Amino acid sequence: MPRRSILSAAERQSLLALPDSRDELIRRYTLSESDPSIIRQRRGAANKLGFAVQLCYLRFPGMVLGVAELPFPPLLHLVAEQLKIPVECWAEYGDRAQTRREHLVELQTLFDFDPFTTGHHRLAVQELIETAMQTDKGIVLATRLVEMLRERRILLPALNAVERVCAEAVTRANRRIYKQLTKGLTEAHRGRLDRLLVRRQDSNMTLLGWLRQSPLRPNSRHMLEHIERLRTWRALDLPAGIERQIHQNRLLKIAREGGQMTSADLMKFEPQRRHATLVALAVEGTATVTDEVIELHDRIVGKLFNAARHKHQEQFQSDGKAINDKLRLYGQVGQALLEAKQVGSDALAAIETVVSWEEFAASIAEAQKLAQPEDFDFLYRVGEGYATVRRYAPELLNILGLHAAPAAKPVLDAIELLREMNAGSIRELPEDAPSTSSANAGPG
Repeated sequence: MPRRSILSAAERQSLLALPDSRDELIRRYTLSESDPSIIRQRRGAANKLGFAVQLCYLRFPGMVLGVAELPFPPLLHLVAEQLKIPVECWAEYGDRAQTRREHLVELQTLFDFDPFTTGHHRLAVQELIETAMQTDKGIVLATRLVEMLRERRILLPALNAVERVCAEAVTRANRRIYKQLTKGLTEAHRGRLDRLLVRRQDSNMTLLGWLRQSPLRPNSRHMLEHIERLRTWRALDLPAGIERQIHQNRLLKIAREGGQMTSADLMKFEPQRRHATLVALAVEGTATVTDEVIELHDRIVGKLFNAARHKHQEQFQSDGKAINDKLRLYGQVGQALLEAKQVGSDALAAIETVVSWEEFAASIAEAQKLAQPEDFDFLYRVGEGYATVRRYAPELLNILGLHAAPAAKPVLDAIELLREMNAGSIRELPEDAPSTSSANAGPG
């Protein structure tokens, strides 16, 4: 079975691409002070030009110009310009395959270029492992390999050989990563991880499949179910700091790849790879579910606020006619009182000319019922959703491990007090209960 290419067609083309700008061409292919004296030792203009062009190719991109291969036109013109040799001389040099091979041997000797050997292959794999421990992206690894070979004046092999080196480095890095992720696991840890791949009772879904489900709706039932998922992830009780054993890029990549596989696929892995993949899934799953629990709480609270705002608006609209009637009545009563004051007549009698005392007393009682809180907003109705939040809030506070900057310590103290009150079924807040106002207060 052919090896899967780690480079795309575009990446293969870009890896050894020659400069496409004039400035870059000049930087890469300007001959040094000592180069012309060596080049002039060749006989004839064609040999001088061909020798210099081959030297440029060996320096960058660091490869041999094939016998039947034509040089990059901008490079050819730049070299010919420096040597003051007509570009057309290349046609004469290009027909001499034997001369080109002899020049190549001379160049390697004079400028200390080494061909890529089996020994270089083994050394390159070994040195590329550290990069592969951080990323398995083919273009990143291939670029690092090419740079490393250029620095050491080792001629670049064919692209297939470059890919083989990178693939072997990734394979060895993967083994090292699996070992690092599993070296702290006990048999109990491994047993709990393997049980993630077992089907739940009375369900066709494995425990891992259930753990990776997202909440469907922002309500207390789904919140409690998601809190249970977080509790199940944490019950794995993996060694502290296990996620820091490898680079985060590789951890996330392993978790992503594991998430795309079925439990049956994961069961086919050899134990070390299976357990390492499950560790990565557990680390990523714990973080994801924690984020989703917090987001779900925000959505539930947001839903309560929207419902309170909607009820507030509905009530105001339904009470509009009654409020308008009261305003008109009190406007008439007020006008009667003003007129009574102007003429010095009895104010109480003036009111009775507008409305009877019994009706006036009834309207006052009704007005008090219609009156909104002094702030006149919907926030007082948010408390109507207390029962919804109460169903899951104690579990939410218990499952979340919260940390904050020193400035937010009163908030954490308040949360801790709520936990204690819930555990002890205490309903009354103590007088010294922390509040957010104390967090915002300055010195003194």
